[in-house]
Amino acid sequence: MGEIRHEREDRRAERRAQADARRAARPQQPRAAAPEPGRSNFIRESYAELKKVEWPGQAQVIQGTVVVIVACLVVGVFLYANDQVWKQVVEKVFLR
Repeated sequence: MGEIRHEREDRRAERRAQADARRAARPQQPRAAAPEPGRSNFIRESYAELKKVEWPGQAQVIQGTVVVIVACLVVGVFLYANDQVWKQVVEKVFLR
């Protein structure tokens, strides 16, 4: 049948005690000193991250630019057409 609550709590306490004992048995490793805050450290880390970046080639830049221009044109035409339709609706319905 089901466990009694105090049995579950006892098992949990036993597991916690075992985990604590394992943690205490591990040799303590010295922690690395935190880097000094400052501008030079930020610049050094930023430069290191920039070296990891995979920069796009010329073909990828051109392709991305064309995609953005086409998307802007499509959205612009849609908004212009929508504006013209609603302009007519407002003039005919609300301004009569």
